[in-house]
Amino acid sequence: MKKLLLFLLALTTVAVLAACTANEDAGSEEEPDEAGAEETETETEDSETEATEEESDGDEKVLRLNNGVEPTSLDPSIGFDAVSWDPLNNLMEGLTRLDQDSVAGPGVAEDWDLSEDGLTYTFHLREDANWSNGDPVVAEDFVYAWKYMLSPDTASAAAFLAYFIEGGEAFNNGEGSADDVAVTAIDEKTLEVVLEAPTGFFLDVLTNPAFFPINHKVAEANPDWHAEADSFVANGPFMLESWEHDSEMVFAKNPEYWDADTVQLDKVHWAMVNDTNTQYQMFETGDLDTATVPPELSDELLEGDNVYIGNYGGLEFFRFNITEEPFQNKKIRQAFAYAVNRQDIADFVVKNGVEPAYGFVSPGFTTPSGEDFRDGNGDLVSFDANYAKQLLEEGMAEEGYEELPPVVLSYNTSDTNKAVAETMQSMLSENLGVEVTLENQEWNVFAEAQQNLELQFSRSSFINDYSDPVNFLESFITDSYMNRTGWSNAEYDELIAKGKSETDEEKRYEYLYEAEKLLAEEMVAMPIRYYNTVVLEADSIEGILRHPVGYFDLKFADKN
Repeated sequence: MKKLLLFLLALTTVAVLAACTANEDAGSEEEPDEAGAEETETETEDSETEATEEESDGDEKVLRLNNGVEPTSLDPSIGFDAVSWDPLNNLMEGLTRLDQDSVAGPGVAEDWDLSEDGLTYTFHLREDANWSNGDPVVAEDFVYAWKYMLSPDTASAAAFLAYFIEGGEAFNNGEGSADDVAVTAIDEKTLEVVLEAPTGFFLDVLTNPAFFPINHKVAEANPDWHAEADSFVANGPFMLESWEHDSEMVFAKNPEYWDADTVQLDKVHWAMVNDTNTQYQMFETGDLDTATVPPELSDELLEGDNVYIGNYGGLEFFRFNITEEPFQNKKIRQAFAYAVNRQDIADFVVKNGVEPAYGFVSPGFTTPSGEDFRDGNGDLVSFDANYAKQLLEEGMAEEGYEELPPVVLSYNTSDTNKAVAETMQSMLSENLGVEVTLENQEWNVFAEAQQNLELQFSRSSFINDYSDPVNFLESFITDSYMNRTGWSNAEYDELIAKGKSETDEEKRYEYLYEAEKLLAEEMVAMPIRYYNTVVLEADSIEGILRHPVGYFDLKFADKN
């Protein structure tokens, strides 16, 4: 084991975490992986490189941040990843917005009514909610935006989030029409939404940027309204003042925002520096006010006073393709899962205070009883080399294997992914006597191959799209775009359906507990570690909201 630890320590000297979620891991890596329910990957560790500094000309409060890379898109229906979410959440606002306690509260909607059957929401929009060009934000802006997201022609990766709405899935699948989507502008400031089934967490779903409104008059006149600063219209705390693509963005306080008096910053300058060490040096020289911690400096920097460490709703895990040998066998899948020492991967490879994952749902979800979901359902897998060997022997006997078929572990290219894969390769060899071949692929090739079930054993990541445990668990229902394992289980599908529609919250959480336990028993995917947020922040900065599950928010930020 000492040799293994030395090997792990050596790997960390070259492991560089990339910027957060840029169609790269909603948290973000140097290339896309899977973010949230559509798994657009982005390593959360680096997704938020920020900075602040006074402009040389005057007394303006200017916060200087780093977005890592160019946003995928500032079209809310297309930019379904962290490198787009962070800017979008500060330029725009939906019906609801996460408050300072990370709870979905009033946004553009000042209040709402819910029918007794839990199906019909009536949202009342603020009279003083306006777009940055002075147009009022009206109910039709939401109708337009949501039907645009659901249109098959848009091909929005976020469309599945709107399947909670009556008629949404049918329209998106080409089996229904836009007229069947139950989103209606009752009048300019009243929006009615009818759901397929009661959904207690619907207000949380609406905080996702995919549900932001679109100024329908502007979009109808210019479909590319979102592509340049001079045509972009915002309804959030800030507006887009300038945008030099692949280089920088500048946001200015939006005087038309209904709560503009709360916004303390005059401007936000976003750099696009996709290198952990470079952005750290910029922080050191005062060119950035926040930065992520390079893994090789983790031990040195994490004890400092200016470090923020918090939960971030996401998971790194590995999928088994059960349509390929030897992973059609449950015990062989379990053997691989029990043979991996997650604590060592967290401590010596990824570092930066990440936590090993012994379940699928990440910490940060509060149950009706007030405890964390993760604590409530406990550890569902652990490191146990002896048990792993026993499982492997039993599984091979069940299949009649005298020798295990060749195993290839695939991952999308990045230094961190490579380091984790090499460590797992070593652990599987040491603890199971299984020799695993490694294969790396560029993101686009990797993603398509994984979706097509062409990969036998492959890396994945998930960043939550909204604040409910069902968001990750629903990925493994039959025929889900996110499944990518070939697994189908009617009992699991039923548990997830109940976990979405049950109106008694205690019962609903029991269904989710059962679903996660069943997923762990079947082990079609093996969890490795949870994501977190680790940020260096200048002493002069306060009030930045980094929600455990949600979106980076500058509405309350200030610079002293």
